[in-house]
Amino acid sequence: MNMRPVILSLLLVCSTCVGCLSDNSDSEGITLIVHFEDANGTIIESYIDGNLDSTTGVTIRFDFSNTASGHQLVAFGVDISNDGTNLAIHPDEGSIIDVEFTEHGIHDLVAYAEDERGYRVHLPIVIRMDLRMDWTDTDTYNPSPLIIDPIPLNEGTSAASIFIDSTVENPNLIENIGGGRDVEITWRLVDQQEDACQNRNEVVSEGETVRWQTIHFNTFEVHELRIDYNEGQDLIDVYQTVTIQYPQLESIPYPEI
Repeated sequence: MNMRPVILSLLLVCSTCVGCLSDNSDSEGITLIVHFEDANGTIIESYIDGNLDSTTGVTIRFDFSNTASGHQLVAFGVDISNDGTNLAIHPDEGSIIDVEFTEHGIHDLVAYAEDERGYRVHLPIVIRMDLRMDWTDTDTYNPSPLIIDPIPLNEGTSAASIFIDSTVENPNLIENIGGGRDVEITWRLVDQQEDACQNRNEVVSEGETVRWQTIHFNTFEVHELRIDYNEGQDLIDVYQTVTIQYPQLESIPYPEI
């Protein structure tokens, strides 16, 4: 699986958001208040015929507009602790920082405000990003293996589970008429030692579908979800969704009062 870095973007605009979080302190005259709507999301990867077609990331907006200080503020910022990236803007330019995530994992952020004297107030924020892989492989006798890499690129908290929802269809050979045969398949979830952690056998009659739903808790190594075409002569269609889920450790945005 390709490891794509977290994409970070900065939007220099002013607005308000639904949620808010404050450290409830007044350190050196700075009262830091950060508004944000969500602290979790799901990144979506779409695959067509075994190839990655698109990745849809999740953007979380951090609003510093209610932060106050007895001295001139010179910076609002978000420090991405996992990879050392720091985003900062001058309050005269705006109060919004947008962070876009394209990698799953638990991400540790630190929001901060700094005044003209160099004093800073920090606020830790934890963001959870799950991953969903939508997979389509059609008109095939040999479905491509779906590679499942649950290891977070930021080397942070491990995923909690892998949820698999796989459907195999044996379409009518001739629409509304039939003429095809049964197809025998085997699902196998295989680890890096080529051991089948889970498997299931099914027979797919013409014009019918079969479905396998399962959950797996070994999130410490790469797996492959394979569909073996054991017997038959009809082309099959495969539709799968695999979700890598993380423990719910994210910060809780509080509504603005």
